[in-house]
This record gives sequence, C-alpha cells and structure tokens, in this order.
Amino acid sequence: MDYFYGPGRNHLFVPGPVNIPDPVIRAMNRNNEDYRSPAIPAMTKTLLEDVKKIFKTTTGTPFLFPTTGTGAWESALTNTLSPGDRTVSFLIGQFSLLWIDQQQRLNFNVDVVESEWGQGANLDILESKIASDSSHSIKAICIVHNETATGVTNNLAKVRQILDDHRHPALFLVDGVSSICALDFRMDEWGVDVALTGSQKALSLPTGMGIVCASPKAIEATKTAKSVRVFFDWNDYLKFYKLGTFWPYTPSIQLLYGLRAALDLIFEEGLDNVIARHSRLGKATRLAVEAWGLKNCTQKEEWYSDTVTAVVVPPHIDSSEVVRRAWKRYNLSLGLGLNKVAGKVFRIGHLGNLNELQLLGCLAGVEMILKDVGYPVKLGSGVAAASAYLQNSIPLIPSRI
Repeated sequence: MDYFYGPGRNHLFVPGPVNIPDPVIRAMNRNNEDYRSPAIPAMTKTLLEDVKKIFKTTTGTPFLFPTTGTGAWESALTNTLSPGDRTVSFLIGQFSLLWIDQQQRLNFNVDVVESEWGQGANLDILESKIASDSSHSIKAICIVHNETATGVTNNLAKVRQILDDHRHPALFLVDGVSSICALDFRMDEWGVDVALTGSQKALSLPTGMGIVCASPKAIEATKTAKSVRVFFDWNDYLKFYKLGTFWPYTPSIQLLYGLRAALDLIFEEGLDNVIARHSRLGKATRLAVEAWGLKNCTQKEEWYSDTVTAVVVPPHIDSSEVVRRAWKRYNLSLGLGLNKVAGKVFRIGHLGNLNELQLLGCLAGVEMILKDVGYPVKLGSGVAAASAYLQNSIPLIPSRI
C-alpha cells in the first residue's frame, strides 16, 4: 500500500492474509535474538503447549515450521505416507485441488472424489469406499475442513464416524488453514491424526508459519513412512524436543513473539468466544447477501462457512470488476473468484481479529461497489439486515463488564 497511497486504512477483507492486531505488531517489532540462548527454548516450550489448545488436543505433538500452509500439507503427507500409498481426497474447490495436485506429485495413489464447486465433500461416496476396502488399501483420508475458494465447511465428525463404524485404520489428515482458531475444531474428539493451519489466517499473524499437530498414531506412522523428507521431517524436530533446544534450524524470532501475543489475545477472549464471534460474523454476512438479492456460492446451509462467504454475481457482471473497483475506489480488499468460479463470485473474508463494526463497514462498501458495477442494490439493505441481527446477538465485551 505504500506504493499506492490512499487515505485512512485499507479495509482488508480477503480470507487471508488478514488484519494483524496492534499488540501482535508491537510484539514482533524487535531485534533478532540468539535462538540457542535459554530464552527462545523457554518461550518455544510454552508456545508448543499453548498451540495444542487451539487444536483442542492433549495428546497431539505440534510442530512450528517456517513455511506456509502448502509446506504444512507436505509435512503432513510425507511424514505419514509412502510413495504409492492410496489416499482418498475430496475436490470441492481451488485449495482442495491444489492439495490433490501435491499428493499426486509426491507419487501417492490419489482416489479423487469430486463434487460441484459450492458443495461439500461427498461423504456417501467415502462411506462406500471405506465399506468396500476390506484389505485396508486406503492409507489416508485427506480433507480440507474449510474450502476458502467457495466458502464450504465440511463435517469432520462424520468422517470420523464413517472410519469408526467400519473399523478402518486409515489416517485422518485435515487442512484447517482457514478454520482452526475460527471454527469449531476438535482434534482429539474427532480422531484427527494430522491437522494443520497457517499463521496468516485466524491467528492473525503475518504469513510464514505453518503449524502442524500430529496424533500419537501419526507419530508412529513416521517409523514406516518412506516418503523423502528433509526440511519437513518431524523426527528432526523430535530430536531437538528431547534435547530441550526445540529447533533443528533457525526459526523466525519475530514470528515466535507474534505467535505468543496472538495466542494471548485468543485466550483472553476465550477460544469458544472467538468461535462464537466468527459465527456471528458469518451469519451477518449471509443475511446481507440475502438482502442484496444475491446467492451464496455454498449450496446448502449445512456447508456454510463462518470465515468466508463467496457471493455469486449475476451473469452480466464480472466479479473481478467488483474486486478491482473495491480496491481502486474504496480502499477495500475483497477476494477474487478462483479457477472454475473466476469472474462468477467475489469473496468476503470474515476471520481473524475482526469485530462486527469492521464487518459492517465492509458490507457498506460492497453495497456501493455493487451499485457502481450496475447491480440494482438498495443501499443500506444488507447493512440493515446484518445490523438488526448483530444488535440482538453481540454480547458485552467480557473485559469491560
């Protein structure tokens, strides 16, 4: 933005990277430190314990990789599987597509279950495949919890139920990049074997940290997994965990301090309250979309996402123009439609350290943009619908009661 100045603040409403809270920015504004000194291992130890809380696990082992969600994907796969292993993976949008591409390039035998973009993972097909797999040739189920391209959230509890009902030993690998710390996620209760997220999403940090959490079953799988891994090898981390120094290579000192501050903010608000806040933001956004007379890309209520809403525009409007106009005229950043839905949807991200009044500002901006591009929206309609709901649902701020 320094190269394209606009007065005031940029209104960042893409579904990641998201707004960074001021306390986190201040925590990261520091010099480098010697990560081999006693200070960084001491902080890392507490971070690893606290990171387990956002996954809702007491038995998982977390890893903090200097990477993005894509690297976290690779870590999850290569530490638990061998080339040629059969995986079942669900293609429901751009990010599930990219994870499938990665699995194929890593030489896994990927059984792709494809659904129309805007639909969730077809779990009936999964159950059929699991029921017929008496030889247990399926080694892992790979699923994106929240598909950011279409605003679809999948039912992870149902996946676990299918595996348990058929006593199938497949590993359960979950991309929680745009869900963990914003949507209900229960690693232990749902029997997730590897879960992962990225720092730039609901944690509200800069991009650059991929956080992976592995169950005891996943850790055991590393002993037989034959995939080549170096940078993402969990065993290298585990050696340094035992030594108490924690880092097999240089971490980002600034991101570690940022993570400390981000977790402190989440715990001060309360993780369940954070999830409830995202639920309000998602509901308010969907009410606005309905008031505008537009459709949600997500085809059923059971799949609605509380971190991102993909809004379908009429055929005569190019959704890319909505995004361009938002940035050029209103200093508002919205998400583009990707791949199959390019030009057909724009995305409103509502995740991270974000409150209801910030969202209402975004919705007001979207209304003006829709008017600009020729859609006959009634100005104030979406804001009114969202406000009416929020006014009756926003609780008092706990620290100010």
